[in-house]
Amino acid sequence: MKSLMIQGAGSNVGKSMLVAGLCRAMVRRGLSVAPFKPQNMSNNAAVTVDGGEIGRAQALQALACGLEPHTDMNPVLLKPESEVGSQVVVQGRRVATVKAREYAALKPSLMEPVLESFHRLKAAHDLVIVEGAGSPAEVNLRAGDIANMGFAEAAGVPVVLVGDIDRGGVIAQLVGSQVVLDPEDAARIKGFIINKFRGDPSLFDDGYRMIAERTGWQGFGTLPWFRDAWRLPAEDALDISASPHKGAKVVCLQFSRIANFDDLDPLKSEPGIEVVMLGAGQPIPGDATLVILPGSKSTRADLAFLRQQGWDTDLIAHYRRGGRILGICGGYQMLGLEIDDPQGIEGAPGSTRGLGFLQVTTEMTPDKRLTRTKARHLASGLTLEGYEIHIGRTEGPDRTRPFAEVEGQSEGAISEDGRVTGSYLHGLFASDAFRAAFLRALGLPASDRNHGAEVQATLDALADHVEAHLDVAGLIDLAR
Repeated sequence: MKSLMIQGAGSNVGKSMLVAGLCRAMVRRGLSVAPFKPQNMSNNAAVTVDGGEIGRAQALQALACGLEPHTDMNPVLLKPESEVGSQVVVQGRRVATVKAREYAALKPSLMEPVLESFHRLKAAHDLVIVEGAGSPAEVNLRAGDIANMGFAEAAGVPVVLVGDIDRGGVIAQLVGSQVVLDPEDAARIKGFIINKFRGDPSLFDDGYRMIAERTGWQGFGTLPWFRDAWRLPAEDALDISASPHKGAKVVCLQFSRIANFDDLDPLKSEPGIEVVMLGAGQPIPGDATLVILPGSKSTRADLAFLRQQGWDTDLIAHYRRGGRILGICGGYQMLGLEIDDPQGIEGAPGSTRGLGFLQVTTEMTPDKRLTRTKARHLASGLTLEGYEIHIGRTEGPDRTRPFAEVEGQSEGAISEDGRVTGSYLHGLFASDAFRAAFLRALGLPASDRNHGAEVQATLDALADHVEAHLDVAGLIDLAR
């Protein structure tokens, strides 16, 4: 029962994708492999087979392993609701909403469920590949740590440190990390990997040797930039990329607390569709066919954010031009007449006027719906599979024109003229036949792509990439 931990010399160095590639590569070598991340911070979550939620990156890594996502793969998930506070999810279930200082006090008590989940995975698999969070060089956060060296110490797991050469300063990233770490923590690091190299890797040979000489760590290779990374779900909202294609415009409003934005991945891969991620201060383009209001971790706050950008006025103009609007989850709630939060579940108690495109109102409730969902799209009669991960109940006259049917119950709402749609179903565009029918009904081009098969092929290509450039056999030997 072996394990290996991949930590980063900084945030966003490519740990999640590297772990996914290693998982697939090692599975192809005949090992039973599972991913594990003790603590993750992300509003991009996946619903698990055991009815909880984990970070989307760990769900992708589970897919790379040929496994169903399970709450043990990410026992602590922090979902930011504001600049200073996050919802705390432990083994798939929300336990509290706390500010950063409060979490520091809570954190030591979370090591027990973290280790409990880790040991269950170890008992069930040949190898567990652990992903750290942020960087162990943030030594000011070492006390009570469960995400990096604190976990590595408690679990007795060897560490490989990853540096991002694309940002520059990778020698300082790695050598500097050893300098600031306590000697005991530095000794847990057994090797390093250089990630995201562009160009000829041999040009960095001298730098690579210098890192090995200065640190005494074993080098496990230099990994060039993986050009198909955009085909895999992004973990962080900062990594959301626009579509690489040009074509009919589908615009997504990038909220400050955007959540479950992997809904857009199947659309971005459509060759005739140009998905535009609209950031703060950018107007909605006049030639957009469809505007998507995505999920949000803080619906009323993001509705205020939407208005601050002037997008409410832009949406009215878009609608008057004959454009279509789709709201998913929090975006669906925003499209209604009112969002009421009498108990202050997402912030201060109160009520916020909605955008008024749908004749519905939403009341926030403490119970959270977490479920994988199979639905029938009523307009096409096609089956689609997705998931629900939301709080709040939405009712009103437009609910008599539902978007779909779930277990005999109406789901979602459509405006009287049919041009505005709201639904709580995440992941709906991953269903190929539905996606094609939905796009064609809007007069947009649609392909006969198999999105799931493309993701699997990209994971295989990533594993090939990892095998070609890293010492995978050495990493397996290092695991213990």
